[in-house]
Amino acid sequence: MLKKLRDKFNAVEDKNDAQMPLAMKNYILLACGAVVIILGMVLMCGGGSESAEEFNYAMFSWRRITLAPILIVGGFAFEIYALLKKF
Repeated sequence: MLKKLRDKFNAVEDKNDAQMPLAMKNYILLACGAVVIILGMVLMCGGGSESAEEFNYAMFSWRRITLAPILIVGGFAFEIYALLKKF
């Protein structure tokens, strides 16, 4: 499956002017990075309690404290790579 996706990505032809700073492949990579950032934000959502008197420990889950920030920072790093990569 990964090979099939890689072949489709390599087959993308850029119909823009060669003088443009970003190619079509850059925009595809930017969209993938944005999806990763949005996924991290969604994983960080929730965790509140129904009333102000009770404390909910679900807000300190591994998903919210560790996984979501790693995805967000990784997504931003991938966005920088996608902007600087020259095709």
